[in-house]
Amino acid sequence: MAVKETGISYYGIGQPEHARKDFQEIKAHNCTAVLLALSEFDIFFWAPNIPRIVDEAKQAGLKVYLDTWGIGKFFGGEPPSVFLQENIRNRQVTALTDEPVAAACFNTPAFREYFYGIVEKLAHACAGADGFFWDEPHYAMPVYPVGYQSTTDWTCRCPVCQKLFETDYGYPMPKVLTDQVKKWRRRKANETLQGASRIVKSIRPNWSVTQCSLPAENNFYMSFERGYDDWEQIAATPEYDIFSTSIVVSYDSPLAVHERIAAKTVELARKYKKIPQRWVMSYFESPRDLNFIKEVVHAYANAGVESIFSWTYRAGQGTILSAPEPQKVWDMLGQAYGEVLTTR
Repeated sequence: MAVKETGISYYGIGQPEHARKDFQEIKAHNCTAVLLALSEFDIFFWAPNIPRIVDEAKQAGLKVYLDTWGIGKFFGGEPPSVFLQENIRNRQVTALTDEPVAAACFNTPAFREYFYGIVEKLAHACAGADGFFWDEPHYAMPVYPVGYQSTTDWTCRCPVCQKLFETDYGYPMPKVLTDQVKKWRRRKANETLQGASRIVKSIRPNWSVTQCSLPAENNFYMSFERGYDDWEQIAATPEYDIFSTSIVVSYDSPLAVHERIAAKTVELARKYKKIPQRWVMSYFESPRDLNFIKEVVHAYANAGVESIFSWTYRAGQGTILSAPEPQKVWDMLGQAYGEVLTTR
């Protein structure tokens, strides 16, 4: 299968006339799509301008996806959460230590109402967009960074989760991750996004929904039970149109790791008739030889990945996520995209 879409994430600009110039640059770097990373602050503060920025991207010839970036810290991303600031009692709680963590429990009615309200608001306001992107949704880990010697503690065992579990199974929720607890957590995590996806489709039937699964934070993608680790379950979910798997977070990983993950992504996407999407890392850390970025992109193309995205615009230049040589990385990514893209 040919690469039909190449894209980049984009955030931090609220004025359409400035975004217009950036979108022209993005287009010149052989991108056909842009992912607008929208924080809770953006959605509140820049609400009038978000549809205008969507329109600017469309006028530049780009497809536009709306990313619920860092919302409730249920989704991946650096921005703070207004929801957590105002909802101390709706947080995920650790199983063994019974401590609340800085992440919303997505099983609580309060968070679902808040998140679904955001989805509905954006879907109505941004008629020109092409879809939503569920950005690395996950249960929080009690410790960070996650490692091979990680704690056995886990989330979420808040009162709401305990009550829901006992209703389903007829006995109290254990404090250890039994197989039944694992299956329940995965099912409940997916239910939240299924509900949001149905809202999207009810308002914008032609929009696509992308689910980007976050693997564990190590090079070989072993499971740390983040809620979306069962890739087949996610790929099989009928509410999702694009099956996406997230970034390999270290360029010390050999090309074989990228190839293996791409092959698995494509295999599951084709099995369930979804579009396969892979992500390239273009921030923070760079390979010793920047040509390795091209090798990764070509590996994805050869595996049959149809949509390739990268985080982030200009390789994070001027941010704490900046690659060591951001302009060179950004240009290399653009060249790589131009070599594999077959439709413009």
